[in-house]
Amino acid sequence: MAFVSDLPQSLQKIVMAFQMVPDPMARYKQLLFYATKLPAMPKEDHVPANKVEGCVSQVWVKPTLQEDGTIQWSADSDSQLTKGLAALLCNGLSGCTPDEITRIEPSFIEMLGLNQSLTPSRNNGFLNMFKLMQKKALGLLVEQQGGDGNGAGAGGGKVMAMSVGDGPVQTAIREKLTQGLAPVRLDIEDDSDRHAGHAHVMKLGSAGAGGETHFNVYVVSEEFAGLNTVKRHRMVYGLLKDELAGPVHALSLVTKTPDEDGA
Repeated sequence: MAFVSDLPQSLQKIVMAFQMVPDPMARYKQLLFYATKLPAMPKEDHVPANKVEGCVSQVWVKPTLQEDGTIQWSADSDSQLTKGLAALLCNGLSGCTPDEITRIEPSFIEMLGLNQSLTPSRNNGFLNMFKLMQKKALGLLVEQQGGDGNGAGAGGGKVMAMSVGDGPVQTAIREKLTQGLAPVRLDIEDDSDRHAGHAHVMKLGSAGAGGETHFNVYVVSEEFAGLNTVKRHRMVYGLLKDELAGPVHALSLVTKTPDEDGA
């Protein structure tokens, strides 16, 4: 279970505001108020790629990557209540980086205290909405990667050897990062077990063999020289675009040059 302090500041404020409202009906009305403040979404964005599956009502979400590497979200729904839920997430996640968004534990939804204000189907739809936004946060960087993500290194770096316990997804990640970055250090930790308790979340994506869905990656490479953190992460996302489009739900990245790592 995550803590409020673990959340991005924008989402912290929303969670704490809802926690200060003990009455379920008051929380319900707050969601309806949020709906009235959600900026209109262009009709051309009402496309299947932006549509959230598994919601009682129709709802669409769309990310836009800003120059500073953060994401601005837009959304719409044919239901005022669902629109309020979408507005809550748009307000809480706009201004966050993709990494910040993918690291958020779904348990923050329980902190909002909306269980008594929403039906089980609405709660499930809210979770589906959040998971699609997490998926899109990673997908957007892969699409935007372009020239920043094709830096392929050469040379024999000293890379951490593959563990006998590595699953097929972890092995693929290691091979692609080794080939593309020639790292002098590459540590990959499968963190999927820590997220396995969210069984209802796991159903929303197709996990790889053995449920390989979440990884912590620490990579040190000369290829990162002269690049800021956003561009380094784009490079990694570009190399792992197939995994991110499939079984991998989230990556927690640390990207350094040898000088930064003290190697």
